[in-house]
Amino acid sequence: MYLNDKNIVIIGVANERSIASFIAKDMQKKGANIALSFLNEKLQPRVEALAKEVHADYLAELDVLKEGSVKNFFQGLEKKWNRIDGIVHSIAFANKEDLEGRFIDTSAEGFSLALRVSAHSLLEITKHAEAQMREGGSVITLSYIGSQKVIPNYNLMGVAKAALEASARYMAYDLGPKKIRVNAISAGPIKTLSAAGIRDFRKMLSSAAESVPLKENISGESVAAMASFLASDEAKHITGECIYVDSGAHIL
Repeated sequence: MYLNDKNIVIIGVANERSIASFIAKDMQKKGANIALSFLNEKLQPRVEALAKEVHADYLAELDVLKEGSVKNFFQGLEKKWNRIDGIVHSIAFANKEDLEGRFIDTSAEGFSLALRVSAHSLLEITKHAEAQMREGGSVITLSYIGSQKVIPNYNLMGVAKAALEASARYMAYDLGPKKIRVNAISAGPIKTLSAAGIRDFRKMLSSAAESVPLKENISGESVAAMASFLASDEAKHITGECIYVDSGAHIL
């Protein structure tokens, strides 16, 4: 129960198979109070089911592309909690056509959209939460090895994740004096809703277990356990890191 009474905001749950969903469940079991966001009315019922399961204190819409949405989310949350101890950022998007073919053919519009949603949203969300992180805290975002190495059919999202990881480092520097830590978790392939948008993902998943040092794929629970650790006081001197939970794939 090393997250006892910590107030954690989890942004980006899509359904019960989302990494963010595993994180919410693990953190709640370890004593955290949970706040959740949903993207739109279509996804709201799925997130509501999770909210009931983890006894969430707060649930509201948050769409980084909608004017005022982030501000409204945190203004509403401030009426529920007197502080925020942690943020989990699990938002990423790129147009399907920008995940296939040649990366060099990416349009300016597609490039801007992917970077806006997948990377800049971390800055925007944290900036709005900063004033409520009165006792310091932890900001955690989710990345993938495609930020460092070429992964076929990952294309633009790899560039967005590289920007995300660099942003986390610069944010760690900015927010360090306030005892706000910023870290990324680079997770191995997991069958999620967002992963379904990557061509040949099933083939990638099946072959991953044969090639990684530990000879097995990771689980949502493994990523969640790392996120809970990073949100805890046990990790109070860890910031600006990208920690790999990928059965050792990144060393190959």
